[in-house]
Amino acid sequence: MSISDLPVSAERAAWLRARRRDRILIRCTRAGLLAGFLLLWEIAARAGWIDPFITSCPSRFAESIAGLATRGELWEHLSVTCFEVICGFVGGTVLGTLIAVALWCSPFLCRVLEPYLIVLNALPKIALGPIFIVWLGAGALSIIVIALSISLVVSILEVLGGFLSTDPDMIRLVESFGAGRLQILQKVVFPANLPVILSSLKVNVGMSWVGVIVGEFLISKAGLGYLVVYGSQVFQLDLVMASVVILSAVAALMYFCIQWVEQQLLRRRGANS
Repeated sequence: MSISDLPVSAERAAWLRARRRDRILIRCTRAGLLAGFLLLWEIAARAGWIDPFITSCPSRFAESIAGLATRGELWEHLSVTCFEVICGFVGGTVLGTLIAVALWCSPFLCRVLEPYLIVLNALPKIALGPIFIVWLGAGALSIIVIALSISLVVSILEVLGGFLSTDPDMIRLVESFGAGRLQILQKVVFPANLPVILSSLKVNVGMSWVGVIVGEFLISKAGLGYLVVYGSQVFQLDLVMASVVILSAVAALMYFCIQWVEQQLLRRRGANS
């Protein structure tokens, strides 16, 4: 008989029902706040409380989104931006984790490079954008590298910090059985810091979007960032707001996908422990 086949006590069942009610209430409240904000925005624009030419309104940027989708431009710009974000996100996460592993395996190298990592983390990476454009050309590669540079250092510092804070008693215990550095990393450090690595993924999602949009502001002929810049230049605020709404929705969707993967991995890890 498995644990799931065991009968649930009345107290446990009541607690589960209360948790379910809380989740439903939270989701309904979130949806209500968003709907109320959009409704108030629309009413304010129609009543003349705000100038819809300057602030736009939900009905107008919804028409802009529908127009972009009808003309096929929405998928073109969305695919360009998503490709750049995914490349920057995957590159920053993988490369940052590998560098963190190398620094943990070499304490000497870690102490040497630590001040440089701190300086790079404090440096506004956006300022490096023009340099990457000159080095790599005005294309998608520069935008991807800008996104990677923003997420890379954050990923290194987060993962390395988790590695260095691993329980030293557990490491000494494994060392007493003759485990080497790589075995300690594989059997102790990496499993213990799986939540840290997954948390860094969620941070890197936002950092990658920031890098890509900044890159598209600087050099781009397609993408959501390009639509924002183009709309502001020709005073099409409806297009600007439509681009921002699409950007927010896709970024949130990507974040929730990472969060779902995190929950599944941690749940499976808990079930196997």
